[in-house]
Amino acid sequence: MCNRYRIEVEFDELWRVAGPRRDMTNRANPTTEVFPDKTGPVIRNSRDGERELINLTWGMPSPPTVTNGKPDYGVANVRNLDSPHWRRWTGIEYRCIVPWTAFCEYEDTKPKKTARWFAIDNGEPLAFFAGIWTPWKGERGSMKNPRGGEHELFAFLTCEANGVVKPIHPKAMPVILTEPAEIELWLNAEWKDARTLQRPIPADRMMLLPVEQAALL
Repeated sequence: MCNRYRIEVEFDELWRVAGPRRDMTNRANPTTEVFPDKTGPVIRNSRDGERELINLTWGMPSPPTVTNGKPDYGVANVRNLDSPHWRRWTGIEYRCIVPWTAFCEYEDTKPKKTARWFAIDNGEPLAFFAGIWTPWKGERGSMKNPRGGEHELFAFLTCEANGVVKPIHPKAMPVILTEPAEIELWLNAEWKDARTLQRPIPADRMMLLPVEQAALL
């Protein structure tokens, strides 16, 4: 499960590549590291049909059987879109793309796990995760610090891990979009066509980055 990613890109590049028509971030610098239940930039299909850049909270609503009346920390990654809980958000109006330049999985090393980063190449160019979003009303966060009210939430899809990710995290990897045609398909196509994108990117189109020095300390 991917619970950490980063974006290192200038606003103008993100705007040019993603092609939104409206900015809800006040041209905020999109460079950041994102963790679950924190905000990150997303390009979404808004309710009025305009494609917009906006900051949303990472973590879609959990199934009620998971929260059991407690504050919801959210679901960061979504796999089974045939589930009744998730398929309500497969329509065009709920789809989004999530910009990233590197994402993290943890290698099962001793005495502690090692953060390993994946990117398209060692230049860490801009790419996107295929995501979904929704407005939601309720309590987010922890029992100690719940945040009630209206929230706008997102998560991204996962799929089978490819040969680069599998040695580190065999269960799954994010659904990655790199081509303009893939972005347009995800944001605009009927679900029967858009869902074909839920597949691993070929292993020769991405890489495992060297262990970062900070991970060794």
